Amino acid sequence: MNLMQDLAPQKVMAHDKDWWRGAVIYQIYPRSFQDSNHDGIGDLAGIIHRLPHIAELGVDAIWISPFFRSPMLDFGYDVSDYRDVDPMFGSLGDFDALIGRAHDLGLKVLIDLVLSHTSNQHAWFQESQTSRENARTDWYVWADAKPDGSPPNNWLSIFGGSAWEWSGDRMQYYLHNFLKEQPDLNMHNPAVQQEMLDVARFWLDRGVDGFRLDTINFYFHDQQLRDNPPLAPESRNSTIAPEVNPYNWQDHIYDKNQPENLNFLRRLRALLDEYPAAAAVGEVGDGQYGLELQAEYTSGGDKIHMCYSFEFLSGIAPTPERVGKVITDYETAIGDGWACWAFSNHDVMRHPSRWNLGEEARRVYAALLLCLRGSVCLYQGEELGLTEAYVSYEDLQDPYGIRFWPKFKGRDGCRTPMPWVSDNQNGGFSDAKPWLPMAVEHLSRSVANQGREPDSTMAFYRSMIRFRRSYPALSKGSFAMVQADGGIVSFIREQDGLRIFCAFNLTNMAQPATLPEGDWREDKGAPFTAIANTEGEVTLPPYQAYFGVQDAAT
Repeated sequence: MNLMQDLAPQKVMAHDKDWWRGAVIYQIYPRSFQDSNHDGIGDLAGIIHRLPHIAELGVDAIWISPFFRSPMLDFGYDVSDYRDVDPMFGSLGDFDALIGRAHDLGLKVLIDLVLSHTSNQHAWFQESQTSRENARTDWYVWADAKPDGSPPNNWLSIFGGSAWEWSGDRMQYYLHNFLKEQPDLNMHNPAVQQEMLDVARFWLDRGVDGFRLDTINFYFHDQQLRDNPPLAPESRNSTIAPEVNPYNWQDHIYDKNQPENLNFLRRLRALLDEYPAAAAVGEVGDGQYGLELQAEYTSGGDKIHMCYSFEFLSGIAPTPERVGKVITDYETAIGDGWACWAFSNHDVMRHPSRWNLGEEARRVYAALLLCLRGSVCLYQGEELGLTEAYVSYEDLQDPYGIRFWPKFKGRDGCRTPMPWVSDNQNGGFSDAKPWLPMAVEHLSRSVANQGREPDSTMAFYRSMIRFRRSYPALSKGSFAMVQADGGIVSFIREQDGLRIFCAFNLTNMAQPATLPEGDWREDKGAPFTAIANTEGEVTLPPYQAYFGVQDAAT
């Protein structure tokens, strides 16, 4: 594959320290994006080849899921060497070339840092488990068994079962919030904190523009190892773990969300601030306290720039009332903090399937996402309108799905290969058998096909992102809710004296939306059909949106 083909003219990357505020970030799952060396697995060279597609969408940055050395039991989220690229993805030289190409195209690059745990194959853990007296003896969370030999407490793993695994070498248990092969680092140890900061510096010095921080609220645990209390059945939800997993039955007040995290996040922010325009977005994995933690971690300007939680990453399609509650709660809690909203990612069912959305509904929800106050993450294939793929048990790779099959089929359905062309059974992703099967139903939605259709979903995303960029109020402006009922969500975004009224009909029937006071002119630059306009009210056809513009002085 010729990585130098179709090179675009270089763009100067301006050092705007505020670039992240309101940015649109495109997530790449590298195993499934583009294979360049014919082994059926995507790689960094493949990403380089496909960067023009991302740039043409008009996004501001890419986030690349882990590509570090790893046994791949959790597909890169089990890191065995933080300072190297796994050979299946390429080399450090490939990564440097990727940074250069992305910057040429005007794209910032965020990489996925997993700081809460490593692989059990990491040299640090291999040393730590040898004895209770070695240089890294307390780099991980070790604890004695109870007198009856059972685990130290009742903490559970998100991937099922106890969060504790026995080590015969140390005659102790170690903590793992995820797979037993993913031991948790002991972030109470100052040496571990410093090592993690040094890892971040290594990649910042290589030119990355920041990080997506995996499981940011799992960094610290309660040092007293107190049992989590039970969670009342009426308070349980399947936001973080599937409902078949008893992880949802606990109130996780001791195994994560610890106050010590704040000081570490301040240290990480101080490091990021040493660089011209580095930024970070944290993943808050919590079903009960997501918005509160999102506010706590991003307020004050001395911790993480932005966080996202799971309010819109699970459950049924959000009604206007649900959207209104989430946004109102967020606006009340966030203060001067900042959110990053997402509907899909590599861990959840693709939202068109999760919410059972038809074509028009997918578009109006996408427009809503792109108009909320905060930054936005789009997951690869979202711009094509991809649905969740069916992956048979025989083809399943995800250990999470294998554990809870068939009630929970795992995460492979959102991780199948990206379809680039339609006249190839592998969709142009690879010449070899892909690591996960190409979904046949995705082939007709390929990038090549949609590039030939002026009214395609991909054309819609390009147009909607371009519309967002045309109004700074939509990326950085203030927010005021107007309506969240009767099938309508509407609000006002305002910046530098210009007001944008955004109204969305989330139903399959025409709905009236009340205009706020003042004179509003409709901006027809957004990719939605024209609507009837009467005194003080607009009528929105099914799954359509209205955008009115007003000078704040009028």
